[in-house]
Amino acid sequence: MNKILACIDTRGNTDAVIDWAAWTAVRLKCPLEFLHVLERHPELAAVTDFSGAIGVDAQELLLKELSGRDEQRSVAMREAGRELLSHARSRASAAGVEHLDARLRHGDFIDTAIELQADAGLFVLGEHYHASAQERIRTEHHLERVIRGVSSSLLVATAEAFEAPQRVVVAFDGSPGARRALARLAQHPLVAGLPVLVAMVAPDTTLARRQLKEAQAALQAAGVVVETELVAGEPQQVLPELVRHHAPALLVMGAFGHSRLRQLLVGSTTTSLLRLSNVPVLILR
Repeated sequence: MNKILACIDTRGNTDAVIDWAAWTAVRLKCPLEFLHVLERHPELAAVTDFSGAIGVDAQELLLKELSGRDEQRSVAMREAGRELLSHARSRASAAGVEHLDARLRHGDFIDTAIELQADAGLFVLGEHYHASAQERIRTEHHLERVIRGVSSSLLVATAEAFEAPQRVVVAFDGSPGARRALARLAQHPLVAGLPVLVAMVAPDTTLARRQLKEAQAALQAAGVVVETELVAGEPQQVLPELVRHHAPALLVMGAFGHSRLRQLLVGSTTTSLLRLSNVPVLILR
């Protein structure tokens, strides 16, 4: 893993994202870089066409005034971005992170994340479900596009405060992809030393119990303290409640096969899970 890339903005849980990024950097012994992207939103830059209603001189004056306001807004956004990155560096340094960097970029956030993913073994970002309806829709759209667009692992902070996890809850469906995710998890330094609960959301069948038993045996062979739990229901409803019961915990999901858990990673229910969960979600690739 080259580095951890933490994507921060001014949402209410920004400090939680910073703290989660610092926690992962310390545990993984990796450099941490904070990224803040200044996006140009059409709704802020829209200029009404008054050419048919005012004279040429008035139109030119209006356009100059609007251009000046746009420039002032850009300057203010750059300054706020620099202050945000400075705050993130100071907070992470106080948490024990030694190798820190920060980057301020202009452009589309998703395009920037995809461009930088080659150097990032892990993305850390936030989901702010207390935002206004319009802002939440935009945020969820960003999250889903990042999950679809990058090939790195992602850790999504969903709460407004950081709490170091004391347990890992793994979403498991018995597929080959889920088994590979367990194998990676067993050797992953991010969760080293933490007990693991393998949770399977499925009907109570002989096959499901056998798959859980095999998963438990594989993790125990790697030296992991592990328990299992089989629950019925829909993953996006059951998993948040299950993890909440075992909090403070970290929910881990892998790139599974064609199952209901796979739908969480490639469909709109991804954001439903993130919004319903008050614990962080690690999408492991």
